[in-house]
Amino acid sequence: MMCIKDNIAAVNLQIKSACEQANRSPEQVTLLAVSKTKPIELIKQAYHTGQLSFGENYIQEAVDKISQLKHLQDIVWHYIGPIQSNKTKLIAENFDWVQSVDRAKVITRLNDQRSCNHTPLNICLQVNISQESTKSGIAINEVNTLAEQVALSPNLTLRGLMAIPEKNNAAQSFNQMHKLFTTLKQRYNTVDTLSMGMSGDLNDAINAGSTMVRIGTAIFGER
Repeated sequence: MMCIKDNIAAVNLQIKSACEQANRSPEQVTLLAVSKTKPIELIKQAYHTGQLSFGENYIQEAVDKISQLKHLQDIVWHYIGPIQSNKTKLIAENFDWVQSVDRAKVITRLNDQRSCNHTPLNICLQVNISQESTKSGIAINEVNTLAEQVALSPNLTLRGLMAIPEKNNAAQSFNQMHKLFTTLKQRYNTVDTLSMGMSGDLNDAINAGSTMVRIGTAIFGER
C-alpha cells in the first residue's frame, strides 16, 4: 500500500540532496504537490505530513476539492493547467496562485474577476521555452509585455515564471529560464518564483535555480 508520508519524505530528501549538490539551501525550494486526478483522502494525508501547497489542472475537479477542504485554511492552491477564458472567474475566485498565465486577455479577466476583498492573486507567466507547438506558454519575447500588464493589475501580484521544458533538452531550457527569471527579478521586486522541475528532472531544475518543483507521480503514484 502506498504511503504518502514516506513518499513526501523521499521527495524532500531528493530536494535536499539536489540543493546540496548545487550549493543551495533546501529552504530556497518549495515543493508543490500536484494532486490533479487524486482523491481528497490522499490530499488530506499529504496535508497531515505538513505539505501545504497543492497544484491542480482541472478546474471543476479542483473547485470541488477546494470547497470540501476549505476548513484547512492554510492550504495554498495553485492552478497549473491550461486556462480557458470562460473558466477564469472560477480560477480567480478559488485559487491563491495561477502558474499558467499565457495571454493578455486572461490577465485582464483574472484581475477583473478577483475580488478586492481577497489578497491579490499570485501570477506566474508560463513560458514555452522549448517552442513546442503542443504546449501552452508564451515566447521569450512576450515575457516583458505580459509581466508589465500583471504588475500594473491591482488584484494580481507578479511572482515569476513557470515552464515545462522538452524532455530531451531540459537542462539547457532550465538555464535559459533562469536567465529570464534573473532579468525579471531585477525589474520587479515581487518576483521570487521560478517554477520548473517535475518528478523526472527535479535535480537538473534545482541545479539551474528552480525555486519551486511540481511533483505528482513521486508523491501520489501514477495517474
